[in-house]
Amino acid sequence: MVKKWPCVLLIFLLSGCIMNVSLLPTVEPLQEKRVAGTGRGKILVMDLTGVISEEEKGSPFLPEPNPVARIKEELKRASDDPAVKAVVLRINSPGGTVTASDLIHHELEVFKKQTGKKVIASILDLGASGGYYVAAAADRIVAHPTTVTGSIGVIMLSLNVEGLLEKIGVTGTAIKSGDRKDMGSPLRPMTPEERQLFQGVINQMYDRFVSVVAAGRKNLSLDQVKRAADGRIYTAQQALDLGLVDQIGYLDDVIELAKTETGLREASVVIYSRPGRYKDNIYSRAPNGGPQIINLVNLDLRAFVQAGVPRFMYLWAP
Repeated sequence: MVKKWPCVLLIFLLSGCIMNVSLLPTVEPLQEKRVAGTGRGKILVMDLTGVISEEEKGSPFLPEPNPVARIKEELKRASDDPAVKAVVLRINSPGGTVTASDLIHHELEVFKKQTGKKVIASILDLGASGGYYVAAAADRIVAHPTTVTGSIGVIMLSLNVEGLLEKIGVTGTAIKSGDRKDMGSPLRPMTPEERQLFQGVINQMYDRFVSVVAAGRKNLSLDQVKRAADGRIYTAQQALDLGLVDQIGYLDDVIELAKTETGLREASVVIYSRPGRYKDNIYSRAPNGGPQIINLVNLDLRAFVQAGVPRFMYLWAP
């Protein structure tokens, strides 16, 4: 029997046909999965987990869009589905960058205004700083009994590695157009005047944080928010006493609240996920894991040095 495969392969190559094969997985469109309940009306459960930033998450072998892009994508799909009556946003985050936190808050506000659909925030382990900033966009905020929240404020993370570099014989030189051009450089100490300038920036970001919370928490005046906004964290009960959350409850209670707020007697609880992700019940989470608490020990120091600039964060960073 004559083998014909070499001839076929030769003809295929000579014909100019090119076959592209990707060795890495791609991010596929979201798919809807019902995880609880029945009914034509839907309640969408979304996740905001880990540090809030615009940096891509996951790995080359398990890609995952950054939180801002993913939440925008999920809100767009929920907007286009008339059966989705409410969104439950599960928050488990210590916060993150000022801009990423503000972008997600903005997207939630736009979603509510354009669709008239309810958004209820459910804070789990941690909803601090930027995590609470995002929650302030919700119509109602429910804290888990063991929640830690609050930390309303701004922090600037900066490093000074001048002493370390001197020990290994490395010096840094900046040729600049003005005295403040390298303000915040990790290669030299910060002057008192520069510290004051940074403080002015932080004060304005803090004022925005306070005004966002006051706008979202209609039960609180601006002065009441400021009294609670000294950077400290609160337990669920303390946050309830201060009016920072509306009630304490479990995720089942949040689902029932969403049904009540939308006038649904029965509802299908749905989650959007990528193909292949495990999503079996209302406690199934986003794939990027837990709250990823940050401290100055486990920060990516190389990234800070490479960036060469301080980071302004709505972040609980003990």
